[in-house]
Amino acid sequence: MSDAKATVQALLRPADIEIDGGRPWDIQVHNEGFYPRVLRYGSLGLGESYMEGWWDAGQLDELFYRLLCFDVRPPLSLSWRILSHNVMYLLFNPQRRSKAFEIGERHYDRGDDLYRAMLGHTMVYSCAYWQEAGGLDAAQEAKLRLVCRKLGLKPGMRLLDIGCGWGSLAQYAAEHYESEVVGITVSRNQVEEGLRRCQGLPVEIRLQDYRSVEGTFDRVVSIGMFEHVGRKNYRGFMETVERVLRDDGLFLLHTIGLAYTGWTTDPWIAKYIFPNSMLPSLAQITRASEGLFVIEDIQNIGAHYDKTLMAWFHNFDRHWEDLRPQYGDTFYRMWKYYLLACAGAFRARRNQVWQIVFSKRGVPGGYVPAR
Repeated sequence: MSDAKATVQALLRPADIEIDGGRPWDIQVHNEGFYPRVLRYGSLGLGESYMEGWWDAGQLDELFYRLLCFDVRPPLSLSWRILSHNVMYLLFNPQRRSKAFEIGERHYDRGDDLYRAMLGHTMVYSCAYWQEAGGLDAAQEAKLRLVCRKLGLKPGMRLLDIGCGWGSLAQYAAEHYESEVVGITVSRNQVEEGLRRCQGLPVEIRLQDYRSVEGTFDRVVSIGMFEHVGRKNYRGFMETVERVLRDDGLFLLHTIGLAYTGWTTDPWIAKYIFPNSMLPSLAQITRASEGLFVIEDIQNIGAHYDKTLMAWFHNFDRHWEDLRPQYGDTFYRMWKYYLLACAGAFRARRNQVWQIVFSKRGVPGGYVPAR
């Protein structure tokens, strides 16, 4: 047995994961180069070797649940690829204004056929709310309803949606609450689809970076976009919201987050899925809002994201034969790895999802949270 294989087996043992074992979460190795590659490149090597077919597991979500529950990780890598990734996040600002549209071009503009197949009728690309919902579309509509209730939307209110996606919340708020909505996104595909969805409604969808927003709004919402803001820009984001929000307004932030403060992002996720992304901690969010907002309510719905991601994967897998000619088999392995690894991370409660309601000066008499 090679030293690298013995080291990997020792790392996996506390999580009860075996090499070539018979359980769904065990790893089936097809290429012996897997062991030194993982030890040298960590999560980047693990993901890339899976994309190339060097290993498999019957249930990737269960594998990652165990890896993250037991905090399995190889020794600190001295690979130049990993060091350069970390240096970029520590010393530079990957989410600066000049890079704002890269995430739209590389991720959200991959193809609306992919997202229609995966996300379902609502086209909502964020954590659903499964409290009383039986299916994905119903759970996403429940989340949109919950957000609107937390914001206290009323007819005639002007709502800014930062990171509006394909216009689902804008459409919902306009149809059900008679609100006037301005949605902004850095994805050209999302602008086109959002305008189509919201045709005839008092909704404007713009291709725009959040730092360029002008005007005044009764309510501001941001769902699943703060993950692209970056720690060097958290304060600037909050200052932008404070500038455009009326003094008696409310701001709801819905974001994935970490239970600890991090300074970089996973290198595989950054390279293949979400370039220039970064998950905030609650401490980073509250620090960025100090002196600008009063925190009225915080709800953690992170446990709901496991079920959401599994539903997305089953949709993607069910429609794969239609998608295959355009995307190819390597993309299938990459996207499967992304969705199921993330499901495992939320199942292990390593990742969280917070909905935080802010006011500028405090709600007179106190804010009554919706659930």
